[in-house]
Amino acid sequence: MLKKLAALALLIVSACSDGGGSVAPSWVRESGSVVDNGTFGSATANNVGIQNGDRSYVLSLANRFAEEVPTMVNFDFDSSVLDQNARTVLRQQAQWIRQFPEVRFKVYGHTDAVGSNAYNKSLGMRRARAVVSYLSSQGIGRDRLEALVSLGKTQPLVATQNRERRNRRTVTEVTGFVSNHPNILDGRYAAVVYREYVASAVPAPGITGLSVAGGE
Repeated sequence: MLKKLAALALLIVSACSDGGGSVAPSWVRESGSVVDNGTFGSATANNVGIQNGDRSYVLSLANRFAEEVPTMVNFDFDSSVLDQNARTVLRQQAQWIRQFPEVRFKVYGHTDAVGSNAYNKSLGMRRARAVVSYLSSQGIGRDRLEALVSLGKTQPLVATQNRERRNRRTVTEVTGFVSNHPNILDGRYAAVVYREYVASAVPAPGITGLSVAGGE
């Protein structure tokens, strides 16, 4: 009998443990704290996104953006100044972004491995801010540039501890849809994703209108 009671007590104690080594009765904890690790509700949000097309269409737009325009600009060593090549790329990005007013973007700043983590994180942020500032000058609202992120030297393209221009970069990515935009409220995700450029509807030079076979 004593053995059964001891086993039952051990089972109760185990059930009250959060798996991290601490043991406390459930009645002294906030309700739900044992099962909620900070992502409670994420699964539901993801499922809703999949069902209404939000998640899959964001991925489709991100792929389209990456295929149709350069997403990356590079920088000189220890610099956040945009050179001519960078400005040319960002004008292409801005042209694409202007055609999709329903879409939000994020700019990630990166550095090479030279220097401390703290300094490179700051440098990556300065680079991201320089890109956002330039895109804003091209008519892109800052409210659509969802966030600035500095990844410093944590995600190199080329694994080296030396100076490497390809690692000194920013990357612009599609991250979601603008909240409360009429097109999105109507669920017209596909119409947004597969929209053609406005420029594609402009007649080629020398063409002033449509001609009809047999007409003048």
